[in-house]
Amino acid sequence: MAIKSLIPFSGENNLLPRSVRNNFINLQREIDRVFEEFTSNFSLTSSADLLPKLDARETDREVELTVELPGLEEKDVDVSIANGVLTIKGEKKAEKKETEGEYHYSERSYGSFYRSIQVPAGVDESHIKASMSKGVLTVSIPKIPAAQAKKIEVKAAA
Repeated sequence: MAIKSLIPFSGENNLLPRSVRNNFINLQREIDRVFEEFTSNFSLTSSADLLPKLDARETDREVELTVELPGLEEKDVDVSIANGVLTIKGEKKAEKKETEGEYHYSERSYGSFYRSIQVPAGVDESHIKASMSKGVLTVSIPKIPAAQAKKIEVKAAA
């Protein structure tokens, strides 16, 4: 006995009328479409959500990066540089528990991230400074004096 013969709306032994079979087929296609759409847009840990927001600003003297790291402290963040690439790593661990009589509430969240940025040429990697205040990391990358822009005065031709 073939497996197809066990399925009531396929194969040679069609036990259901054609209109009912078509409705089942359409329903199955719609369920497949909805499921695929849902799973393609759904992720438990979206990499975009874990990437910290970063702003970069360049002046004549330095390149400054500002990174939003809410809920993190200095001890949770690691900043390093190698081969002209600045890497910021961190991990957030949070746990909350409440118990009141028969009421129990517990919530945990964990997540780690890293962000790597190619630093521009002409910076002094040995004098990079990083500071953190209220969940905002600021990284200052000074430029080498020779790489700093110099204003050139334009004079009228004689």
